[in-house]
Amino acid sequence: MFDRPPAAAPARVRRHELVTAHNWTGVDEVCTGMKISFLLHNAYGIGGTITTTFNLAQALAERHDVEIVSVLRHRKRPQITPDPRVSLRPLVDLREEKDHASHRTPAKVFPSAEYRYRQYSRLTDERIAEWLAATDADVVIGTRPGLNVHLALQAPERVLRVGQEHLTLDNHPAPLRTALRRAYRRLDVLTTVTEADARDYRRRMHLPGVRVEALPNSVPDPVLPPADGHAKMIVAAGRLVPVKRYDLLIQAFARVACEYPDWHLRIYGAGEQRDALRARIERLGLSNNAFLMGPAAPMEAEWVKASIGVSTSSFEPFGMTIVEAMRCGLPVVSTDCPYGPAEIIEDGVDGRLVPVGDRDRLGSALLELVRDDERRRAMGRAAAENARRFAPRNVVAHAERLLEEAVAARSAGRSATKTPRDVRQNLVSHGFAARDIAHTATGRVLRTLRRGQR
Repeated sequence: MFDRPPAAAPARVRRHELVTAHNWTGVDEVCTGMKISFLLHNAYGIGGTITTTFNLAQALAERHDVEIVSVLRHRKRPQITPDPRVSLRPLVDLREEKDHASHRTPAKVFPSAEYRYRQYSRLTDERIAEWLAATDADVVIGTRPGLNVHLALQAPERVLRVGQEHLTLDNHPAPLRTALRRAYRRLDVLTTVTEADARDYRRRMHLPGVRVEALPNSVPDPVLPPADGHAKMIVAAGRLVPVKRYDLLIQAFARVACEYPDWHLRIYGAGEQRDALRARIERLGLSNNAFLMGPAAPMEAEWVKASIGVSTSSFEPFGMTIVEAMRCGLPVVSTDCPYGPAEIIEDGVDGRLVPVGDRDRLGSALLELVRDDERRRAMGRAAAENARRFAPRNVVAHAERLLEEAVAARSAGRSATKTPRDVRQNLVSHGFAARDIAHTATGRVLRTLRRGQR
């Protein structure tokens, strides 16, 4: 990282002190970097945030002391095996403490407008506060809004407080946005998974002194040879839930199967819509062409069996499956939904972007790649090349730069943010704040009126 200066009298660096050009001289015993702690809702489950947290923790463990702290635990072993260099510790073990008296009392710190609020309690409030007070981490990273609020309000001043947003600002209800505006001002850094969402936070949230920056999710380097584009297979992966719009995909694929009956569609995942999707497949006469495969982990072995990846979501904060497919050499046809796909796919180069909910355009884009073998294979090669920017080493380099600059700014008594806000930006963000407060107040009035009518 730096050219080593001439030798001088040996010295030691504090256990987790970051080595820089300024303190390199005379160091003969150095730890690999900082101690970094991730605060996660439940590391023992499965989902996009869990996967990306484990991926980033593993990559950071190359140079840093990394731990994952799971607020909740419901099983003996995590479904995703952590890297042996990354320690994992739970705060509340639901196998033993589900009926704890404090766990039956509502949380006070975790915001009530947060999606996971009902899973939190006075017990989780207490355990998180105790852990934060005692932590020896240099950096603590929250991985969802409610946990970011805990960091902002309870982490000691000596700790660099980093909040991660894996959804989008628009996805949060107005009451939650109002709560986040108040708490997030005490963070040092806030990261989003797309630049579009980072712009929204800078424009619409009044967070003076907080550095807001896009940090995309990383996808591990493939271990299998990439797809060669010869298989007559289209693959999608994700939860079988309405937002993924697999109903739309099955309808669009019917056009492909009609013209090219030797092509097949495989959808990997589990969820509430399985029976409805199965019925749609049968109703369209696609039982020999379209298959619900159930969940698969890891997905790499399934992506490389295909020639085209597809994503039909109406909302996608990032698009992990898009990157996974591209890293395996597949061009991806995706809806151009907010916000991730357009920052991943270069339309016409390594995939196709189509309007959200447009069955005909989706079917045409799939047929375009099915019909043209050479173009499909060329786009697959471009996809594998272009998706390298999401490799762990690249994302980790970005994360390390961001953390190092924030640590340096804190040490120098400066704000972590790089660009000061102007008066116009402040007026805009105050306007959005006022609107959210009004929406929240209106919602309370309507709920009160409805209760009075019962």
